[in-house]
Amino acid sequence: MTRITGVYREVGASGERAKAFIALALPVSDPPLRLAGELARLHRDAGEAVARLALAGVMVPDAGWFLYGFVRKEAVISSQIEGTQATLMDVLTFEATRETDQPEDVEEVCNYVSAMEHARRELARSGGLPISTRLLCEAHRRLMRGVRGADKAPGQLRRVQNWIGGSSLMRASFVPPPADEVPGAMGALEKWIHGDDALSPLVKAGLAHVQFETIHPFLDGNGRLGRLLITLLLEHWKVLSSPLLYLSLAFRRRQSEYYARLAAVRAEGDWEGWTGFYLECVMEAANDGVRVARELFAVLERDRRRVAQHKRATVAALRLMDALPRRPVVTAPMVSKALGVTAPTARKAMDVLADAGVLKETTGKDRDRAFAYGEYLEVLMGKAGGSLREVQ
Repeated sequence: MTRITGVYREVGASGERAKAFIALALPVSDPPLRLAGELARLHRDAGEAVARLALAGVMVPDAGWFLYGFVRKEAVISSQIEGTQATLMDVLTFEATRETDQPEDVEEVCNYVSAMEHARRELARSGGLPISTRLLCEAHRRLMRGVRGADKAPGQLRRVQNWIGGSSLMRASFVPPPADEVPGAMGALEKWIHGDDALSPLVKAGLAHVQFETIHPFLDGNGRLGRLLITLLLEHWKVLSSPLLYLSLAFRRRQSEYYARLAAVRAEGDWEGWTGFYLECVMEAANDGVRVARELFAVLERDRRRVAQHKRATVAALRLMDALPRRPVVTAPMVSKALGVTAPTARKAMDVLADAGVLKETTGKDRDRAFAYGEYLEVLMGKAGGSLREVQ
């Protein structure tokens, strides 16, 4: 089945001409997208996996045990898809020490975290911005602050033609709509998001992602922001109460198919193929999340008992143990400030956790040392592959 999903218009840039694709506004039509047969099964299974992930998030004593790490894991992997080399350990060490040997890559990941946190605060606060072009522009401004692409109109819809793949407009693998079409296309997407499409929120988040990527409204950062949009929509539509489902790892594992599915929507109107692929990724990501959450819970409970039973255990050491999921790489000044204790008390607490086998010193220094909760981080990254350098 082939359906028409857009029209083409000739555009020019740098003396070259090409045909830009202008997507039809959602909802999917002629014919509508229907969840039947295999798609219905995938939708059911993905929904059940997401429900299990939601339950895992509320069954622990403190959702912060997972949230800090999950958000940064997604930020690292989403940024790696765009070519950064920073690992989770690089980012956490920078947050603890403000030191890194690859500042630009690390800053890109930190900007992703900042963009997500800002958008979530706006959605949560009374009178805050809803999911909208304005909110996405504000998130984009934070995403691009001080890094590659900072000179490409951060926080503003593009006013010039862009393209994807290839060294020039004529060699591009895809040419998004002309700049004068972007505001209207984003307005139509925003209207659809807040409309009454009968499809499930889980499916609609996937459709919104494709539409955003096809519009490609910014000069840089569209991939990261488009993946962030899925996370924000699932929380906005109350599929999850916190951002525990992240698809970047599943997309990265199947990156060639990911791009092929996007292209097939534009070329053939194959929304069914995209939706099946997307639901498989949702199921994979949710199952990964449940497994990681359970393993993290087990590691944290075991290590808390280990610290409590240590012969030199202190109240500060136990408090530090409880704080580690929010700061799995720590320094003495950080611990002193977080726990409201003196520097000697902070260092003693860190030494207890190191002696108990929970923390491991990572710098090799005698002073200004940093300690990492290595096993927690290894479980968190799981099979992400190359995203966590060994904690030595």
